[in-house]
Amino acid sequence: MEIHDPRQPNQFRGLRGLRRLRGLPGLRTRHTRRTALLLALTGAIGIGGAVVLVGALPHGDHPSPAHPGTLATATRSAGSPGAAPSPGAPGIGDPLLPLDGNGGYTVRRYTLAFDWRAPRTRFDASTTISASATQALSRFDLDFAGNTLHSVTVDDVPARAVRDGDELVVTPAKPIPQGGAFTVRVSYTADPTQRRHRGDAIEDYGWVPTPDGTVLYPQPDGAKMIFPANDHPSLRAPVTFLVTTPPGVSAVANGRLVERAPRPDGRVLWTYDSEQPVAAQLVQMAIGKFTFVESTGPHGLPIRDVVPGDLVSDTAAYRSLTPEHLAWLEQRLGPYPFRRYGVLVGDTDLPVALETQSLSLVPKGDLRGDRVDAERNLVHELTHQWTGDSVAIRRWSDLWLSEGHARFYERLYSEAHGGDSVESAMRAAYEQHDQWRHDDGAPAEPRTEAALFKKVRYDGSALVLYALREKVGEKTFDRIERSWVTKYQGRAADTQDFVALASEVAGEDLKPFLTPWLHGDRTPPMPGHPDWQVDPVQD
Repeated sequence: MEIHDPRQPNQFRGLRGLRRLRGLPGLRTRHTRRTALLLALTGAIGIGGAVVLVGALPHGDHPSPAHPGTLATATRSAGSPGAAPSPGAPGIGDPLLPLDGNGGYTVRRYTLAFDWRAPRTRFDASTTISASATQALSRFDLDFAGNTLHSVTVDDVPARAVRDGDELVVTPAKPIPQGGAFTVRVSYTADPTQRRHRGDAIEDYGWVPTPDGTVLYPQPDGAKMIFPANDHPSLRAPVTFLVTTPPGVSAVANGRLVERAPRPDGRVLWTYDSEQPVAAQLVQMAIGKFTFVESTGPHGLPIRDVVPGDLVSDTAAYRSLTPEHLAWLEQRLGPYPFRRYGVLVGDTDLPVALETQSLSLVPKGDLRGDRVDAERNLVHELTHQWTGDSVAIRRWSDLWLSEGHARFYERLYSEAHGGDSVESAMRAAYEQHDQWRHDDGAPAEPRTEAALFKKVRYDGSALVLYALREKVGEKTFDRIERSWVTKYQGRAADTQDFVALASEVAGEDLKPFLTPWLHGDRTPPMPGHPDWQVDPVQD
């Protein structure tokens, strides 16, 4: 994700998300008593067909993940062979967003069916999830904050479904055995105007209406407003999209167009396949009066830009630079990791772009202004295809690995194409770094989830990479970078993995050097630049 305005202020101090944490003063006793009451009324959970509750639970009546502060895909005691069925965890335990993702199962594929009707108009939707149980399940959660819920089935049998805040708690008619494959189908009404607001660079996210349709902005955890999901950046699955549109209106999504099938009533069914697993925050599905502009990149890579008809000529000059950007990044990071790429031009005034996998969303304003700024944004989102999309982050605190790399290569490219020098940009970031750490935490230590997409995760994290390059030299740094995106291609990795790999490639233990840069309260001296000074911190 790219900040549209590089001067994004940092004065916001949102507390969003703290209400979701377990154990806040005054809450634990109430929740414990309420949970005990529910258990007394409904009987032991885990008995086939037991009724949990019909309606809505007060938010927080779930048990906390077994190991707060660590990630886990299942409750460990329930994962042993022959264990009695038990509820899957309501989250995987990410310290910043503990209810993101769900325990007890692995998603094998999503099939999203949208019966689109008109802009800003609710429509029928369904999501089919093919999954396998990693423990014996009496019930499980889906991350879902969509609109009116119509029905939920598990293996075509009606299941109990209860809303608990942004969790949809599903109790199948009979328990699911460990290792068992199962299929969940959720039918609901989708509202293409539903979105939320953050006090950082992202601002508005979820469904983003356009004059004749919609685009999606699901980062960081807005996918749950669009479809029920196992929503955490470390969790990925292939996606099939089945989107029905009125005549004259197109649909596009991640990956490959499988079929465009006219229906007898004049409507059109568009089928897309993501081709490779996608994290929920990187799913894209857009509807509008689009023109599809096709070209080729390095090694014959298919490039498909998706552009509102009246914006084709206005955005052509900068969109045509994509093959050059791909070639430049491949020289540094190796082969592009997906089967196709393209730019989706958003007919929206959103201040941010987004690296939705294989089809980056770029607001129209980014493509109709200054070339240097446009290329910075385009290279930023393209870099994410390697770092953030292909190499996923394991925890939200690892976001610096995604945004820092994108910012670093954006700056590096810009320096060679008319922009400011990397050194001057990094010196300016160095001067502000103590203030950023004070306000929003060190690059790998966000204070809260509200501090995730602040300047320290962008320029501040690029500064860490610059410091590493100054420490080990450009040639060694380049080997580290290529090794990073090669070793972890298609996998999730974290800060510890990066430090270990950098040390291995450099032939020296870099942990003592990188730890204060990534986790410390104060900005360390910059190698090779003893004259650089940090500005005093202002409370």
